[in-house]
Parts: sequence; structure tokens; C-alpha cells
Amino acid sequence: MDSEDKQPFISHLEELRKRLIASAIAVGIGFAASYAFAEKLFGLLVAPLQAVMPEGDHLIFTDLPEMFFTYLKVSLLAGIMLVAPYIFYQLWMFIAPGLYKKEKKYVIPFVVASTLLFVGGSLFGYFVVFPFGFKFFVGFSNEYVKALPSVKQYFSFAIKLLFAFGVVFELPVVIFFLAKMGVVTPQLLRKKRKYAILMTFVLAAILTPPDVVTQCMMAGPLIILYEVGILVAQIAWKSREKKKKDAEDDEETDEVDESGEIIK
Repeated sequence: MDSEDKQPFISHLEELRKRLIASAIAVGIGFAASYAFAEKLFGLLVAPLQAVMPEGDHLIFTDLPEMFFTYLKVSLLAGIMLVAPYIFYQLWMFIAPGLYKKEKKYVIPFVVASTLLFVGGSLFGYFVVFPFGFKFFVGFSNEYVKALPSVKQYFSFAIKLLFAFGVVFELPVVIFFLAKMGVVTPQLLRKKRKYAILMTFVLAAILTPPDVVTQCMMAGPLIILYEVGILVAQIAWKSREKKKKDAEDDEETDEVDESGEIIK
């Protein structure tokens, strides 16, 4: 790699470092603001499990510092959610230099759509998947065994699901920009639909607990989001083709003006 090749690579690393630092500072501010409500936020996080546990049962912690560090983690999670729009903005600003001038105007739709889909996916996991999933697992308690979930295990489990649903709900945004760049087309997405459905179930099996109900509750929305992504790709593709045609018409007009005759 010569010096000319290294220069753009180093500048990309510097830009990435700048955006990561800005995002980290924002998360730090969100964390500080959320820590004052750490106990209430933790209560909200455990509410779906508490609702399906037998009356009088509670989560337990076995290490003395466990609750303190859990409150820190809950505050960090809340801080990330709080500044999610800013984080998505920093992501956009990192990729924006590689876009055309007309494409850079999508910053607001990108930030708004990404934030709504991420938060919406997490809320779907919290309000829809958690009650069914936790009821399924707690249902294994009987006269011989009793569920005594620990705070540490529950937090890791819940956060994994919340982030998994938040990330997979970003599918329409990803498809839109892939279509805008010409990487995928609506026709290709329709043609590969059956493979996409298979992959959604594989992904759901990896990201969710090993029960069919929870897996289907992730795979179902993913399939719907894929269909939404096809519609979004259709819009993006039409817009891309229209701009391409307009650019070709402009070039043809320029040739006519210079030569004084119409060039077929």
C-alpha cells in the first residue's frame, strides 16, 4: 500500500474516531441523566417477568456488588436509548462523505426512521415478546422445582432480546439505502423472498431463546419488515432511475446546445 492509498484510509479512521468520541460523550451524558432514575428503570425492565412470577417471588442476587453494577448497566442502556437519534446522526455523518450531494439530504429521514424502528423494535420485544416468553419459561415451575432467576442472568437475557429486536427492525432502512445505491432491486428481493424467509427463521433461532413461540414472534415481524422493505426499495429504485434519466437528458441537452443540432 503506497502513501496515496494510506492517506484516505487514515482519514477514514480519523473520521470514525471523531464520530465514536462524539457518540461516547453523548452516551455519557445520557447515562448521567438516567442514573438518577436507575431503580425505577430497573423496575420497569423486570416488570414483564415479575408479572408472570408467582405472588411473593422476586429476582435474587448472589454477589454483593451485583445490584450496583446492574443499576449502572440499566442507566447505560437508558442513556443509549435516550441519545439514539444523535448516535444515528453521527453514523450518517460518517457515511455521508461517500454519498452524492442529492443523497445527503436524507439525513433527517434516516435519523428519524432509524430511531423509530430501533426503539419500536425494542418496545415490541418488551410489550409483546417478553410476556409470552417469560410465561413460557416460568411455566416449568412445579412442586419439585421453582424458578429463582438472578438479576445478572435476567439482565443479560433481557438486554440481548431488546437489542436484537431493535437491530432487526432496522431492515427497511438498510434495504432502502441498498436500493438507492443500486446494490439490490425490488425484483431481486421478490425473487429471493423464499430464501429471505428461511434466513429470518435461522436468525430468529440464533437471537432468541430456544422456544418456538419466541422465535416465531421475531421471525413474523421480520417477514413483514422484509415485505415493507420491498415496497421501500421500489420507491428508492424509481427515484434512482428517474434521477439517472434526468441526468442523461441533461447531458443530451448540453450536447445539442454545443453543436447546434440534435444528436440522436
